[in-house]
Amino acid sequence: MASHGRQADWFAVRNRQHFAWDDDVWELYDTTKDWSQAHDLAKQMPEKVAEMKRLFDLEASKYNVFPLDDRKAERTNPDLAGRPLVVRGSTQLLFPGMRRLGENTAINTKNKSHAVTAELEIPSSGVKGVIAAHGGHMGGWSLYAHEGRLKYHYNFVGLLHFDVTAGSTLPPGTHQVRMEFSYDGSGLGKGAGITLYVDGAKVGEGRVARTHAFLFSMDETMDIGCEVGEPVSPDYGPRGNAFSGTIKWVQIDIDAAAKDADHMLGAEERFQLAMARQ
Repeated sequence: MASHGRQADWFAVRNRQHFAWDDDVWELYDTTKDWSQAHDLAKQMPEKVAEMKRLFDLEASKYNVFPLDDRKAERTNPDLAGRPLVVRGSTQLLFPGMRRLGENTAINTKNKSHAVTAELEIPSSGVKGVIAAHGGHMGGWSLYAHEGRLKYHYNFVGLLHFDVTAGSTLPPGTHQVRMEFSYDGSGLGKGAGITLYVDGAKVGEGRVARTHAFLFSMDETMDIGCEVGEPVSPDYGPRGNAFSGTIKWVQIDIDAAAKDADHMLGAEERFQLAMARQ
């Protein structure tokens, strides 16, 4: 990252070489004679450098540039960057038809424990398709029905794929399904234990060895009821992956909110959430 200051024909630049901003060295160029910026005049004209530095500070303050932040990948994660979140609180409630939700429009599940819960209507003919998915073929997660069974897939940068599949098929009728993601602890990009539940009963468990620390994708999104774009899981393609049953709602809960003793979300809990958002 570089800081720049320009005044008429003068150009000053500070290239990041040190951890502390004050330790960096400024360069100075006279663009009337040196348009390619090949001859640094900073040592010959320290007073002009000081003037340009002062100009930069004034303009940066005027346009709210401070505090300067030269982190790279960390800035893609709002928790690490320290910027405001679109989703407030520790819960996000989603409904079928919600598609193409941007990376930072969805609640941030990275580097933390969380749960994804959905209430479904399963037809007597069986079920398949995506319940909820976030990301794409270069990274993300998907909760879906495959060959009639609840399944969770985690895709790590398109190189590592982790699957957890229920031991039995989803029965017809109205059911609540849930994936609990138990993160391994403090730190970035660690593994997690995965547990699947149907109506509060455990139906499958497994592990994800590595996880995304910063972002899933630059261009993929979150979708409810199908997955638009390149799919997270190789179990289905970019077309024909819509959930064949009925999705009533999907809820994502972070950390403490994900630790329901009965592994279900009751009507009272959801009512309290709705009232809290009024």
